[in-house]
Amino acid sequence: MNILHITSSVRGADSESTRVTRLVVDKLLAANPDATVVRRDLGAQPHPLLDSAAVGALFTPAQQRSAEQAARVALDDVLIAQVQAADVLVIGAPMYNFGMPAQLKGWFDAIARSGVTFRYTATGAEGLLKDKKVYVATARGGVYPPEADPQVPHLRMLLNFLGLNDHTFIYSSGLNMGLDAAAAGQQAANEAVAAALA
Repeated sequence: MNILHITSSVRGADSESTRVTRLVVDKLLAANPDATVVRRDLGAQPHPLLDSAAVGALFTPAQQRSAEQAARVALDDVLIAQVQAADVLVIGAPMYNFGMPAQLKGWFDAIARSGVTFRYTATGAEGLLKDKKVYVATARGGVYPPEADPQVPHLRMLLNFLGLNDHTFIYSSGLNMGLDAAAAGQQAANEAVAAALA
């Protein structure tokens, strides 16, 4: 088993989403001691965001790219190769202002490449990153019922678009609603991890 562990919080050791992803990875390793883990901390080392230079490089045929363009595309190639090689993705996605961190969105922007991780067909888009399990740990200051969750539908759409359809979301909620609420949210996340990886 190859595990890709992605974290995106800027809070370092204080990150609840990172804590929960570590629980997931530890459970996976306990059940699969020979598994390998590739870790990428987007909060500490953000991937370059998509800008005009990156778009220009991506839309230039490979044989016509300048050295700078080739180097920029190569940065995204590394992320794509990591996802392609993974059997399981464990993603930390804290809620920042009702969405995912810019660092995580930048990762999705880097790995979403037409003809490589998705393609368009006569019936619409087809994700090419298939047969992978995804665990997403999201931490939020408030409590959001599924019908009013501003973050998770976007994450689900991105994952499904890429063919990552087998996903489990684990929530740490109410973290800014007082000590008791935060403790309850953390305990709920711990229980969800235990249930998901029983």
